[in-house]
Amino acid sequence: MLNLITDIAGISIGHATDLELGSGVTAIVFDKPATASGTVLGGAPGGRDTALLDPSMMVEQVDAFVLSGGSAFGLDAAGGVQAGLRADGRGFEVGNVRVPIVPQAILMDLLNGGNKDWGLQSPYRDMGYDAYKAARSGSFDLGTVGAGTGATTGTLKGGLGSASATTKSGLTIGAIVAVNALGSAVVGEGPHFWAAPFESEQEFGGLGLPASFSESDYAMRIKGLNLTSTTIGLVATNAQLTKAQTHRLSIMAHDGLARAILPAHLPADGDTVFSAATGEKQMASAGDYFELCHLATLVMARAVARGVHAATALPQAGTQPAWRDRFG
Repeated sequence: MLNLITDIAGISIGHATDLELGSGVTAIVFDKPATASGTVLGGAPGGRDTALLDPSMMVEQVDAFVLSGGSAFGLDAAGGVQAGLRADGRGFEVGNVRVPIVPQAILMDLLNGGNKDWGLQSPYRDMGYDAYKAARSGSFDLGTVGAGTGATTGTLKGGLGSASATTKSGLTIGAIVAVNALGSAVVGEGPHFWAAPFESEQEFGGLGLPASFSESDYAMRIKGLNLTSTTIGLVATNAQLTKAQTHRLSIMAHDGLARAILPAHLPADGDTVFSAATGEKQMASAGDYFELCHLATLVMARAVARGVHAATALPQAGTQPAWRDRFG
């Protein structure tokens, strides 16, 4: 186990990272189409093909998901991933045509200090294709990479995180998330993470929670009222689930997001969590599904903290400091 979403067989992750731009793209590619759904709970979301993820819609499986910076400009990234999938013969069959199904969520990183003067065409379509071509199983980088490149939070640099867990019966579940929140992932002025009760093997420092709390620890710490943000991610399992069951996993993962970020789901957040089931293993009982729901909450909370803990500051002057800059 790598403590990554790629602990689930059949999932590959690819990043495209541009530190000068201060933005990037992450592609989550399935070896075979995966049953998929998702839930949007933030008040200012941006996405592509998210409506088809509703359990009542016809298409049940996707070929890939895309997480991207760039706000609405970043929606071009899914086109790049789709182009790569089409070239590889992937996609939903419509007559004699294959249409790759690639839902996407974007986050707002246009004001983080990077150079966004890209001219007529945004770079995100090419970055999406590059992320697709870079997708691999196994280990991948966390922090200031891919969709987490330009991510920030209310107090510290955000980043890309991931975590995984196993049920008692051997099913695997994992999360990947780009943490770009209006709120904060740490208690007060830090260094303790709100997700500390769920930490596994000191994956984000092993500091636990503070010995005591003051009222100021719960005070609202956000980037500002005139900004938008958005934390975007995916929770996936190797269990065989229906689309409706997969949808419930995304809701449970939002619980984890809310346990790791304070406040979450604000009117100017676009918090979006996708969900997927590769169907490799059958569940033995209803208890298996309940445990997957429980673990969806935990792995998302842990992934959020890991993303902030692993982040490094962008190279531009005056950009937001990382957890490592302030706390070592």
